[in-house]
Amino acid sequence: MSVDPRLSINQATIKHADLATALRVTAEAGIEAIGLWREPVNDVGLDVAARMLADSGLRFTTHCRGGFFTLPDGPERIAALDDNRRAIEETATLAAAGADGSTAVLVLVAGGLPADSRDLVGARERVRDALDALAPDAEAAGVTLAIEPLHPMYAADRAVVSTLGQALDLAADFAPHVVGAAVDTFHIWWDPQVLDQIARAGREGRIATYQVCDWKTPLPADVLLSRHYPGDGVIDFGSLTRAVVETGYDRDIEVEIFHADVWADDPARVVRRTAEAFGAAVSPHLP
Repeated sequence: MSVDPRLSINQATIKHADLATALRVTAEAGIEAIGLWREPVNDVGLDVAARMLADSGLRFTTHCRGGFFTLPDGPERIAALDDNRRAIEETATLAAAGADGSTAVLVLVAGGLPADSRDLVGARERVRDALDALAPDAEAAGVTLAIEPLHPMYAADRAVVSTLGQALDLAADFAPHVVGAAVDTFHIWWDPQVLDQIARAGREGRIATYQVCDWKTPLPADVLLSRHYPGDGVIDFGSLTRAVVETGYDRDIEVEIFHADVWADDPARVVRRTAEAFGAAVSPHLP
């Protein structure tokens, strides 16, 4: 099977594989790139993880994740910002260790409403304040902070940023190489303004990463675990992918899946099936 050279496996797709396994099965499948998650990197230590990545020959596409910025002022918010600074340094180190074409992109999940709060406006303002605090660190490290809007069903507990337009509004105060956006089909496919906002993101130079997976109903009880292989659901990958490509985006494209059945499957089989699904659903719309 021929594998699209722009396909990247986001490590969440093979969540239960340790770093060594994730790197090995990705490379053995003929996939050239991988996006990593902080937990498995920290399990082995950053220096060891960087050497493992370098030895794999894979490009590094994103680091997941930073964010969770909506806490009110106090020790927990200070700790969260400090943890994001560590994530920025991890991102820079891993991007330097990856093969040519690696990108230093830290994906940010904004965070939901703090406990016992209904102040959605205030929570969004704290996201803006956190970006202002972290932007100098990101710029110094050569890292792009990629705000990821999440589907509105996650607004209470995970991300008060729900649309690409909101993410771009938050990014507008910063240089595009410092703060951009993650365009994830699962989260934004429903938005009636999505094509216009993708075009806007392109004009502003803010598409830091393009991630794909599918939406299919009924949703499971845990709606976090409701992402499917591209082509298994209702998302129109043609219109979305063409819109991203038309902006000039020429980086790798990640498949990021959260699904209990996918996680329970053999990681080598998952990456092969991912490559096949990507080839059928996404590749036809790439130049």
